[in-house]
Amino acid sequence: MSLEEKIKEFNPNDLGKKDANIFGLPFTTEEARVVVVPVPWEVTVSYGGGTINGPEAVFDASMQVDLFDPFLANAWKLGVAMDEIPKKLKTESRRLRRQAERYIDLLASGKNALANAEMKKIQSEINAASLRMIERVKKTTAEHIASGKMVALIGGDHSTPLGFIKALGEKYSEFGVLQIDAHADLRDAYEGFTYSHASIMFNVLKEVPSVKKLVQAGTRDYCEDEVNVIKHSNGRVQTYFDKEIKYQLYNGKSIRALHVEIVQQLPKHVYISFDIDGLDPKLCPNTGTPVPGGFEFEEAAHLLQTIVESGRTIIGFDINEVSPGGDEWDANVGARLLYRMINMMAKSNGITSL
Repeated sequence: MSLEEKIKEFNPNDLGKKDANIFGLPFTTEEARVVVVPVPWEVTVSYGGGTINGPEAVFDASMQVDLFDPFLANAWKLGVAMDEIPKKLKTESRRLRRQAERYIDLLASGKNALANAEMKKIQSEINAASLRMIERVKKTTAEHIASGKMVALIGGDHSTPLGFIKALGEKYSEFGVLQIDAHADLRDAYEGFTYSHASIMFNVLKEVPSVKKLVQAGTRDYCEDEVNVIKHSNGRVQTYFDKEIKYQLYNGKSIRALHVEIVQQLPKHVYISFDIDGLDPKLCPNTGTPVPGGFEFEEAAHLLQTIVESGRTIIGFDINEVSPGGDEWDANVGARLLYRMINMMAKSNGITSL
């Protein structure tokens, strides 16, 4: 069946069919204008787990998402498809996670893991495997970008999008990153893992020179070393701490004015890295490291919409740290966030009607 025939026969008001692609849509990755890349990886998580199941859980929950979006008329016609979830990567993550837990437990007991030959070997193996994952993600996303697709990534933990950001760094000479996150993620090789989920933005700043500006919003859990990275970044990092955001609002500043100010810090091309724990934890109770505070759903969506309204272009994004837990609540939130962000990305790229 041709793409035109699929669009003609598809009823967006029906329930999503489970044998279809993400959001119940009938498109293949070859036909779609937006490809979602799943990365089921959570080797270096330092507290709760479960994000490895994030891509699959978001896919399943997406079947319940209504496809009408007033922000982009006939948004479903855009064509969205998710790549197949890589089972081998998921299996390797589970194996290495068991090794990482032994290593982290030793650290937590106050011992020097590197004085233990076995633990030193585990650290080395995890660092090498994490780098392979990053290179895999870079290759996959670069191929989709080269074929003219808009790309989104679903983790996994927050280490997963580095390869994607590196791929964009080879296409764009200059862009900015908006990070919505409870954490600064500016730790250097946290717990000895070079590509720890807590080191993602440290690694972006170090390895992707095209990222001229990192703007963080909702940050509320961070260490002194991370504050020093921000202070000594010469303006490359601008952090809007959650407490400061809230106090400005309490003192009468409008959300609109604050969001415009945040967006003005960003260059023309913008990548969005959305850790689900940037939201109020009632919206993501099962995520690995929930922290009190954060954005309401529509508050975060308004910030992202402000990017589009400013005339900036969203060149890609990730959603990570979605952990389904014992129910589908976190995945329901993640799936709806994914759909909204896809449509915003499309509109920022000049697609205004379908």
